[in-house]
Amino acid sequence: MSKVEQLVVLGATGSIGLSTLDVVSRNPERFAVFALAAGKNAEQMAELCIAHQPKFAVMADQQAASALSNLLANSSCNTQVLAGVDAMCELAAHIDVDAVMSAIVGAAGLLPTLSAVEAGKKVLLANKESLVMSGQLFIDKVKQHGATLLPIDSEHNAIFQCMPASLQNTSGLLADNGVSKILLTGSGGPFLKRDLATLSSVTVAEAVAHPNWSMGQKISVDSATMMNKGLEFIEAKWLFNCCASDIEVVIHPQSIIHSMVQYQDGSVLAQMGNPDMRTPIAHALAFPERVDAGVKPLDFSQMADFTFTKPDYARYPNLKLAIDACEMGQGATTTVNAANEIAVAAFLNGQISFTDIYRINAETLNATQNINVQTLDEILACDQAARVKATEFVKRGIN
Repeated sequence: MSKVEQLVVLGATGSIGLSTLDVVSRNPERFAVFALAAGKNAEQMAELCIAHQPKFAVMADQQAASALSNLLANSSCNTQVLAGVDAMCELAAHIDVDAVMSAIVGAAGLLPTLSAVEAGKKVLLANKESLVMSGQLFIDKVKQHGATLLPIDSEHNAIFQCMPASLQNTSGLLADNGVSKILLTGSGGPFLKRDLATLSSVTVAEAVAHPNWSMGQKISVDSATMMNKGLEFIEAKWLFNCCASDIEVVIHPQSIIHSMVQYQDGSVLAQMGNPDMRTPIAHALAFPERVDAGVKPLDFSQMADFTFTKPDYARYPNLKLAIDACEMGQGATTTVNAANEIAVAAFLNGQISFTDIYRINAETLNATQNINVQTLDEILACDQAARVKATEFVKRGIN
C-alpha cells in the first residue's frame, strides 16, 4: 500500500481548487489535504476547512485570515490559519508535502509555485501565468531541483497524454522523438459566429457565458477574446520544449478533443473526454496511474459531428498578439499577460469595451522597450511596469 500523498491546494476556493478537492474526496486512500490557500473568500474557505480538515489554511491578507479564524472558532476544525504570500510559499515547500496544485489565477500564483518547484515537489500546474511570465527561469528551476511538472490545463494535459513516454517529463526535442507538430484546440468561445461589427458592444454577461466550460470570470473573458489560447500557446512552448512554429491552433467548437499531437509517420493522437476539469486533475494527481475522477465517459452514440477550422485573427487579434509575443521573447509575454490582466479587469468593471481589451494589450506591448528579462526580479519589474502602462491606457480611453 503506497503512502497517502499530502497535497497543498493553492487557489482552493476557485473552480480548479474545488474540482481538485472533489477528486481528492473520491480517493481518500490516495490523497490527503495538508494545506489550503485562497484569496479573500473566508466563508467558502471555512466550509472547505471543516470538510477536509487541513493542517493549515492561508488567506491572501490578514483581514481575510482573521475572518476565517472567527468562522472556525466555534467549529471542531483545528486548522491553523495564516496570511500572505510568504506563508503560501512556505507551505508549498513544506517537508511533509508531496504535491502542490497551483491554481491561483494570474501573476499572484508565481511565487508560491516557484517555491514548490525549488523544493522539488510534484507541481500540478493550472496557473499558466507562471510559465507565460517566467518560462525559461521556471523550466530551468524544474530541472535544477528535480521537480515533477504536470500540466492541468485540459489542452496541455491532453498534449502530455498524447506525447511519447520519452517526452513526458523530459526536455527532449520533438523531432528526435517522432513528433512533427502540436495541435492546440480551442472552442472559439461564445463569439465564434458573431458579426465582427458588433463585437465592440459585447456585454460582460455575454463574454462570460462560455458554451462548454464552467470557469471563473477572468478566464471566461480570455476565452471569448482567445487570449486564453494565446497564453496556452506560450505555455505549450515551455512545457514541451519547442518553438512557436511547432504549435498550431485549431478551432474545435465542441470541446471534446482537448488537443492533439501529430507524428512524423502521419499519425495524429488525440485526447478526448467530456469538458470536465476533474479528468486532467485526476490524471496529474495519480500519474502515471489512473483514479476515479467522477467524470462520465463519452457516449459516442450521442455525439453529433466534430468540426475544425483555422482561427480568424480579425476575430481574435489577441491570439495573434500572444503568438507574436511568444516569438519576441520572455519580456514580451510577461508584458502582454500583465496588460491583459489589467484590461480584462477594466472590462469586467465596465470601464472599457470588449474590443478595447485588444487595444490596451497591443498599445502596452508597443510602448514597452528593452524587454529582455532573465532574473525573477527583472520579470516582476517588467510585469509591474506593464500594469502601470496598461492602467494609463485604460484611463486614457475613459477620458
